[in-house]
Amino acid sequence: MSALAITSAANPRIKAARALWLRKTRQESGLFLAEGLKIIGEALAAGRAPKTLIYAAETAGHPIFEAAAAAAGERLQVSPSLLAKISKRDNPQLALGVFEAVTTPLEQLDPAAAPAFIALEGVRDPGNLGAIVRTADAAGAGAVVLVGETCDPFSVEAVRATMGSIFAVPIARASRKAFLSWRVSWPGAVVGTSLASALDYRDADWRAPVLALMGAEQSGLTPELATTCDVLVKIPMRGRADSLNLAVAAGIVLYRAMGL
Repeated sequence: MSALAITSAANPRIKAARALWLRKTRQESGLFLAEGLKIIGEALAAGRAPKTLIYAAETAGHPIFEAAAAAAGERLQVSPSLLAKISKRDNPQLALGVFEAVTTPLEQLDPAAAPAFIALEGVRDPGNLGAIVRTADAAGAGAVVLVGETCDPFSVEAVRATMGSIFAVPIARASRKAFLSWRVSWPGAVVGTSLASALDYRDADWRAPVLALMGAEQSGLTPELATTCDVLVKIPMRGRADSLNLAVAAGIVLYRAMGL
């Protein structure tokens, strides 16, 4: 299929791509934006081809671009200024991909697939969420489970922060009720984090497969989810700070849960 050259921001295809900044549009279309050849390359490595590849002529000849162009359902060649409008950056990446947003049902997660999984309740910051997905990928965790009302892992900001790991780590979403029902059959330890706990995270029973459970940036786990944990732990603070950034804390917990 030949590429379609587009020069106007009013073109319906460009408007549809820009609309993927909106959560409502992503939910209705089941699509999301991924920026840059690195992330597109990670998608291809995971067997995920872009539905639409939007690019500037300067990318021609790059091996990742050529592979993506061959696999894409549609190719749109645009100017860097149009890419800037889509990505809302002054210095945009020279290639964008529109991909299908894939989630995994809870019941399809296999606890035996990895030594640890992580569940997040009520996370609000897409940068934190994306960084946790990236960390889960780096640690080899089995999945990231989003519980209750969380920010969208397929938002542009979250996808940027994953650096391509959005394509490598299974993402599951569940209501609190569905999560609590699923958690009953979890075969390993369910370890939650809480500033109120007196137990150092290094001293807990991390019986694999571990389900690590962490709450929102400001409020932590709700009582409903805290009480479902086998044990609550905290990361000790030696300085004046009384808490860690959620993504940093998740990294510490995940690597301990994985036994790394």
